[in-house]
Amino acid sequence: MRTFGGYLFFMTNFTEIGLNPELVKAVEEMGFKEASEIQGKAIPLLLQEGTDLIGLAQTGTGKTAAFGLPLLQKTNLNSKKTQGLILSPTRELCLQITKELQNYARFMEAVNIVAVYGGASISEQERKIKRGAQIIVATPGRMKDMLQRGIIDISEIAYCVLDEADEMLNMGFYEDITDILKYSSQEKNVWLFSATMPKEVSKIAKKFMSNPVEVTVGNKNEGTKNVQHQFYMVSSRDRYKALKRLVDANPDIFSVIFCRTKRDTQNVAEKLSEEGYNAAALHGDLSQSQRDLVMKSFRNKQVQLLVATDVAARGIDVDDISHVINYQLPDETEIYTHRSGRTGRAGKKGISMVLVTKNEARKIHRIEKIINQKFEQKQLPDGETICKVQLFHLADKIKNTKTDPAIEEYLPLLLENFEDLSKEDFIKKVLSIEFNRFYNYYKNAPDLNKKAVANLRNLDDSTTRFFINIGEREGLNWQSLKDLLRENLNLTRDEISGVDVKKNFSFFNTDSSEKEKVLNSFNDFNLGGRKVEVEVTKNPGFRGKSKRNQRKKSRRISRKNTKGKNFKGSRRTNIKKSIRRRKGKNK
Repeated sequence: MRTFGGYLFFMTNFTEIGLNPELVKAVEEMGFKEASEIQGKAIPLLLQEGTDLIGLAQTGTGKTAAFGLPLLQKTNLNSKKTQGLILSPTRELCLQITKELQNYARFMEAVNIVAVYGGASISEQERKIKRGAQIIVATPGRMKDMLQRGIIDISEIAYCVLDEADEMLNMGFYEDITDILKYSSQEKNVWLFSATMPKEVSKIAKKFMSNPVEVTVGNKNEGTKNVQHQFYMVSSRDRYKALKRLVDANPDIFSVIFCRTKRDTQNVAEKLSEEGYNAAALHGDLSQSQRDLVMKSFRNKQVQLLVATDVAARGIDVDDISHVINYQLPDETEIYTHRSGRTGRAGKKGISMVLVTKNEARKIHRIEKIINQKFEQKQLPDGETICKVQLFHLADKIKNTKTDPAIEEYLPLLLENFEDLSKEDFIKKVLSIEFNRFYNYYKNAPDLNKKAVANLRNLDDSTTRFFINIGEREGLNWQSLKDLLRENLNLTRDEISGVDVKKNFSFFNTDSSEKEKVLNSFNDFNLGGRKVEVEVTKNPGFRGKSKRNQRKKSRRISRKNTKGKNFKGSRRTNIKKSIRRRKGKNK
């Protein structure tokens, strides 16, 4: 793999980097005078012949133009055959890329760009393709389906773009991508763009690319420098109250709020709406028309708080987002990079806030290493602070409001109506109309910080890690084991963390105060006729290896434990031996 040198870093003018006049005109009319760093580095390379390329840059740095502009310039407009394929992880991102390419191509003649994605009429997409689609932008699932039906022919494509490659792999599209590319020409160039570079993306590069040039903006996997990262320690039961405080303390907030599940996303959005906030949910259970409506409202700022899952939010391309709030941290720490990249776009500053319990706090350390930036631990604002912020925000809003000339004719009657009030009393009454709502809510509000006292840098005694002798062989994964633990321990999902499921056993964390409760809850507990045993692990820092190494280790343990034995009859004995071996190693 070759690494690209730095001399193109200084070529920022779109004309200088080799774009034709039609594309330069379109880009400048969209308000862009100079190329971003990823564009300045990637576009001149992609305009050359026979180049495979890996582009690593954070969300919001202009990756779509970095591959879209050279792709358009290299498209043969005299042919209606499909020449370029762009794969993206979600419908929203697919539509966003299509729209941007159409804007870039506004002064080009006879270019047809078609979006292919699930949740829309396949016959309508087929009709557009048959008219001649030089460029197809697609989600992997729908693209594979249409290839298998013989609707699309990509046998002669010259260029394939894998956009947000890391996210596509996180969503389990590796096999789909592999199957799709089997239908394509071996002579094509592959352009891979990603915000992070995990091992799985490297695997794609080795399999489908030939001596690719690598263009990196910043360091691999790190977060954008335009984003400030903050975290707030909260009790799991106070998570929603803490969210409200962050929103109320930032009256002009325009934010995406991330939740882990569709259910949490819907519940949080509904609660916020019921309490008078301009909030809406975005998740996979919504129809395409519903998702389009929500996104349109968000872009127009009719929705101030967009509560979203990670998958649904991949298509969000809005430059003015002021805050990202992580209502819950993602299960895969690398996903945080994508979340925080929703703000701090187009050179603007942004803030990424995380609500974290003591059980989750160690994830902050891991994220810091990935994004190569430090988090600042902040205190949740108290009621008095919020009321003061809201009062002065309301006063500024009134002061800066433009008066409507239509009020003039009613002014004499209005002045007469208020003649008994002093200026001071009038101001008090006007401000109290809105201010009372916050004051009544927060006047007796508890101090949420005292309920979640913890210091991120000193968490060694705050949680306890447990070993449990059940795992994948019982049909469990991290989610089903977490549900089992939650039900038996009477704890919330957020109070159980670090769930790591192996073949024959698993690990999990709870707050140290729950230690005796955990150990006692599994006395005489059976699962599928098997006695479940729990103990405190002797190596609390163990978090397991990579998934591949976990599978190898599980196979080794399985082979060793079953060699020359009837596994069913010796299963419990073998697990106890595994426990003793691990104890011996840790001593």
